[in-house]
Amino acid sequence: MTALRSPVVELRQYTLHPGKRDVLIDLFDREFVESQEAVGATVLGQFRDLDDPDRFVWLRGFADMPSRAKALESFYGGPVWRAHRDEANATMADSDDVLLLRPASASGGFAEPVGARPAPGGTAPAPPSLFVATIWYGHVPFDPTFVEFFQEHVLPVLAETGGEPLAYLRSEHAVNTFPALPVRTNEEVFVWFARFTDEARLDRHLDRLRHSERWREGVLPTLSERWSRTPQRLRLEPTERSALR
Repeated sequence: MTALRSPVVELRQYTLHPGKRDVLIDLFDREFVESQEAVGATVLGQFRDLDDPDRFVWLRGFADMPSRAKALESFYGGPVWRAHRDEANATMADSDDVLLLRPASASGGFAEPVGARPAPGGTAPAPPSLFVATIWYGHVPFDPTFVEFFQEHVLPVLAETGGEPLAYLRSEHAVNTFPALPVRTNEEVFVWFARFTDEARLDRHLDRLRHSERWREGVLPTLSERWSRTPQRLRLEPTERSALR
């Protein structure tokens, strides 16, 4: 069985001041990866949003909510953040867009990465990749009945159209164990992630999905009944040191 990690996941979307994204990414990749993992967090991946030049998106994982509190207290109270927080904060217009998530099933979490994360300052080119995070907003919780529907009806169509999810997660409603960092409460979301080698593969998947009879007639009506608003799709390019790539 593939090893899974991070039963608690933050999906963090930062709006940055114009022209500051690469400044933050350079600082983040150099200073904020190993320093967070040393205190118990897992930096799952960090990305440029291809549809917004001023948005930085990243994923951070934890073993559980008490571990989250301990890791965040250690990092944000520690020397690395203290040394670089002013430079980091100067790039950010808003850092409060955070969804707290958990795997929707025992097999829905992110797998352990294959191979080591690229070293700081590495020059070896990484193979191209594009990640898509699809966020479904519900007017009721995405409960076990929905998860079963997703596994039995949605997953097969996504796979046959070339967009098989790497992970699928839903809202975690535990009390925020580190209130200094806000999370979006009162949201019911279901988020799935897929990887593509390039934009052409993504476009091919979306076209096949639009023309799939199983999707239109067997899946979309049930999804539409659940959705409270239009789904959000993030097209994400991994940074040079992202573990997800």
